[in-house]
Amino acid sequence: MQIRILSANEVRRALPMAETIAAMKVAFAQLSTGQAVTPLRARLDVAPHEGVTLAMPAYLSGSEALAVKVVSVFPQNAARNEPTIYGLVMVMEAESGRPLAILEGGALTAIRTGAASGAATDLLARPDAAVVAILGSGVQARTQLEAVCAVRDIREVRVYSPNREHTAHFARQMQGSGPIPDLIRVMDSPATAVRGADVICAATTSPTPVFASADLQPGVHINGVGSFTPTMQEIDADTVRRALVVVDFVEAALEEAGDLIIPIEQGLINRKHIYAELGEIAAGLKPGRINPEQITFFKSVGVAAQDAAAGQLALQNAREHNLGTQVNL
Repeated sequence: MQIRILSANEVRRALPMAETIAAMKVAFAQLSTGQAVTPLRARLDVAPHEGVTLAMPAYLSGSEALAVKVVSVFPQNAARNEPTIYGLVMVMEAESGRPLAILEGGALTAIRTGAASGAATDLLARPDAAVVAILGSGVQARTQLEAVCAVRDIREVRVYSPNREHTAHFARQMQGSGPIPDLIRVMDSPATAVRGADVICAATTSPTPVFASADLQPGVHINGVGSFTPTMQEIDADTVRRALVVVDFVEAALEEAGDLIIPIEQGLINRKHIYAELGEIAAGLKPGRINPEQITFFKSVGVAAQDAAAGQLALQNAREHNLGTQVNL
């Protein structure tokens, strides 16, 4: 049996952002129209090291994509200058289950997460959105910025994270890259970053809200991708209450998204406050934004359908461009 192995750099080359955003729209549409089998992820807590390892299989019948991802999220790695996320994705042939490729999962996860926010921004943000605020300056923040700039004509970027030196490096590295504008401003606080922003991307590991609802302007679109447990609340409850809430997958969001679970438990909203899955909007089953004053909020906890779609796309492009190493097993 021969299998193709792609490194992180090869995965990045195999997943151009615009193509990945298009693939995410298709994957979410399949997820919301019954064309995907995505069991809730198996979760293994590694409590002594404050980490978690997740196993995420998926099959998309509409595109015949089959994959499984094993990913570890260890936030304390940052203090050791190690990636927070490690993972591998195995892509299989849907007809037989034969393994076809193994892909470095950290890069794939960052790109597909960014691409999901790009899809949500394209479907929910105002067409004239021009100012984006990025909260966080890690790997996820980079693909969030790239994705938003791929779907909107962004003229100004504001970025904030507690580590100013790291934030300044982020700004220098990202400015002028591809569709990203040269104007990237390092902000002194979350409030100064989000005031007047048309799009906000929260990509942090903060367990508590990273900005205040009072600082939002009407019509802003928010992507929340950092919190992934029931006790993490990256977006404050008042923002959630005010917003048109769209999720990647309702079942997973109600199990894992503290941004929604906490205000539900507080009695501020109920489950019906979730307006739609992104796939329902992508498939044309529900409209997205209906007026320019709406605050829209896309909450993503990440679903395996994204990994299957991204893995399939990466393998297709790897074959076309001769990326990766073929190994006989």
